[in-house]
Amino acid sequence: MAQNQRMSVQVQDGKLRDDPSFLGKIVASVAYGDAVTVIRQQDPWLFVSVKGGQSGWIHSSALTEKEIVLRAGDANVQKSASQREIALAGKGFNPEVEREYKKRNPNLDFEEIDRMEKIVVSDEEIRQFIKDGKLMLEGGRP
Repeated sequence: MAQNQRMSVQVQDGKLRDDPSFLGKIVASVAYGDAVTVIRQQDPWLFVSVKGGQSGWIHSSALTEKEIVLRAGDANVQKSASQREIALAGKGFNPEVEREYKKRNPNLDFEEIDRMEKIVVSDEEIRQFIKDGKLMLEGGRP
């Protein structure tokens, strides 16, 4: 990865962190399609800066080298498609695909999947879980 390389956010809601770890403190958020500039790399993490001067670490899987262009008034594009729809469409899964999948798999309980998708676990809950379980972080750190 070259320094000063521009990349695009390819996840619905990306987090910039103060440490190259999923447990690093969140310092800023980035959205699908936002442009970032790579400052340095510590595989698989990238230290990036965004418009407005904010910077932090983000996992490389959240970024793509492809430029993501949202037209139709750019800022207003999310009024016609939800963030979730944009993210799912980027992965090839949209409401039409979901309907067809449900049609072909009538015995699957999609209500449980919808319920699970709504579960949110805070960073503090994750930290407490790791502490209570005496688990090690990336690189073997306690």
